[in-house]
Order: sequence, then C-alpha cells, then structure tokens
Amino acid sequence: MQHPVEQVFRAERDRVLAALVRFLGDLDLAEESAQDALVAALERWPRDGIPQRPAAWLLTTAKHRAIDRIRRQQNFASKQHLLVQHQADADDPAALLADSSDIPDERLRLFFTCCHPALAQSAQVALTLRCLAGLSTGQIARIFLTPEPTMAQRIVRAKRKIRDAGIPYRVPSAAELPGRLPGVLAVVYLVFTEGHGASAGPHLQDGALCDEGIRLARVLHGLLPDQGEVAGLLALLLLTDARRPARVDDRGRLVPLERQDRSRWRTAMLDEGRNLLLATIRAVPAGPYTVQAAIAAVHADAAQPAQTDWAQVVVLYDRLQQLAPSPVVDLNRAVAVAMAQGPEAGLAELDKLVDEGSLLLHHLLPACRADLLRRLGRTGAAAAAYRQALELVGNDVERGYLLDRLREVGG
Repeated sequence: MQHPVEQVFRAERDRVLAALVRFLGDLDLAEESAQDALVAALERWPRDGIPQRPAAWLLTTAKHRAIDRIRRQQNFASKQHLLVQHQADADDPAALLADSSDIPDERLRLFFTCCHPALAQSAQVALTLRCLAGLSTGQIARIFLTPEPTMAQRIVRAKRKIRDAGIPYRVPSAAELPGRLPGVLAVVYLVFTEGHGASAGPHLQDGALCDEGIRLARVLHGLLPDQGEVAGLLALLLLTDARRPARVDDRGRLVPLERQDRSRWRTAMLDEGRNLLLATIRAVPAGPYTVQAAIAAVHADAAQPAQTDWAQVVVLYDRLQQLAPSPVVDLNRAVAVAMAQGPEAGLAELDKLVDEGSLLLHHLLPACRADLLRRLGRTGAAAAAYRQALELVGNDVERGYLLDRLREVGG
C-alpha cells in the first residue's frame, strides 16, 4: 500500500515539476530536486503533519535543494540568475505554481513542453515517457522494440541536445500546439498501451495507466475538438478499454479475445467510442489512430467471435500499413489474415517478419507463430515457438498463458 506522503506527492508532482521546469530550465535538475523534496517530505510530514498547501511546501523545498545543487556544480555562474529569482519569489511559491497557459492540465503542459520540434519524434516520445509519464527505461525499450541500453542512450542524447542547443523548457503557445500534437498523441497512446498490456510484472493490466491515458485523451479532445486524430485516439482508447473486465478471469489468468465473455464488455464505453468514431470519420480523412479505432469497432460490433468481419479488419490493417507502417502493424495484420484466410496464410505472413528480424525482441511474434502451428497440428514446431516466446515475455500473466499452451502441445 502506498505511503500517504507518496500519495500526496503523486497528486501534486505534475504541478511541482512543471513549476520547477519553468524556473530551472533544466529537466534533470527539476526531477532530482522534486525527488529531494519527496525525501524531505517522507522525513518531516509523518512527524509534523502534511501541510495545508503541500504543493507550495514541495516546490519551496525543491527550489532550495536545486539551488544547493547549483552552488555545488561548476555551472554556478551560468545559473546565478536563478539565485536572484529565487530570492525574489522565495515567499510566494504560488506565483510559480500558477500558469496562464491555455492547456488546462499540468501533465499535458509538460508533454507539450517536452515534445519540442527540434527533436525527432521518437526522441520526443521516449524522453516524455521516461521523465514525465513515469515509465521506466525498460518499459520504453520494450515499447520501441529496442535494447534497454540503446534506449537509455537515446534519452540521454535527447536531454543533451536540449541542453546544448539552449532549447527553453516553456509551454508552447496555442499556435504551436498542432505542430507538437503528434508527439503528445503518441505519448498518451503509449501510456494507455502500457496500461492495457503491461510489459512486465504480475498483472496483465495497469488500470491506473489506462485511466490516465483516457483522461488525458479527454482533456486533449476538449482542448482541440477540431483535430480529428485527437477524437480518433479517444475513440480507440474507449473501444479498447471497454474490454478490460473480460480480459482476465476470476483467478487473474489471461482470456484471449475469442474466448472473452462479451457481456462483460462495458457498453457505455463502446457506445461513446462508436459515436466519436462515426463523427470523426464523417468530418476528416482517417488518420492512424482513427483507423485503429475502426478496427476496434469491428470487434465491438461482433456479438460472437465467429461474427467478426476479419476481411474488413485486414483491409483496415492494409490502410494502417500505408499511414503508419511498423513491424507491430505487420504482426497484427498477419493475425487478421490468419483469421480471414486460414492459419497457413497467416503463418506465411509471420514467417516474412521472422526473416526481416525486426521483432526479434518481441515475444508476440513467436507466440503468434506457435498458436498458428498448434492450429495446424504441428505440435513439435509449436512447442519450440512457445519456448522461444517464453524466453522473451516479461509479463507474468502472459507467461502463465504461454506455459498452459505449451503443455497443451506436449511441451
């Protein structure tokens, strides 16, 4: 169970971190100082009580710790102006916590701030996921299908580029938001995706991350209602998360899509997602999030697994390959081909991905191959593929599912 001080810190962290970033202009220093403030709070609040204005207390403490760090570092002269500013507003932390930005959410402000066009989008997304969304380097590496040391270096390089180029950490103006929107959408999508299928740990899903992704998508939709891909993303998250109650059984075991009790799918979320999707498709050309929402809607429209229009799913994945090509899209399309045209056709598509080698770190490629081989009665090859998937999987629930399948084929 989380410590009460940590609960308060988590609730106030975004406001405090946003203020520190604006004050310091240094993301690393802001993070370190915020963590110092948490340590101080854990020491003092249990004894003295939680202050009436915890965000102001945390910010004041973090600023003091930041100034101490600056004094100890060689770049003292270059940041001496912060000492002057610190004296000017030392008694008024509310001035720094206040923000006149048009973005009505502290976390989104930080996302837009970090998704700077001077960085490649992949670097924007990785940096924001690590520093502001709370994902570990290992989680991000698995999302990007990249070795963890490589991802760590990418994040360090992104921070260094911001520092060396003197890029200011400031909330962009309303006119700048559309240019930064693709990176922010990707961050929100990946926060939800990690919640929907946790890359590691004892649980299949992290409901808090799913809820946060949907909350952020709702705020974005309210902020930018005319941006079709914002509505498409929100529709996708709603249509996907509606299945959450049916994805594990009472013992916490994974239930694959074709075996889920669809009466447990959340009808209100499905209806809201469908309505958003229909309005978006009518208004603007479909982007990649909208196409993915359409795929989710095909599944939602099938009262029984056998009624799924898999041919339509393949067509939609063909379109998604054009809009946002990726190995994961290719993998999902191959599964749809298997469902529409038979296991042999799907296996041929998966074998192309094996030859390309782009999914060598992803357990889902051998897991999908194993499933198709099992359906074809090739149990020996299926067992070998299940073992390969087990070497790569990080999530305990998925591991248990793969072990059950391996036993089924005599492995």
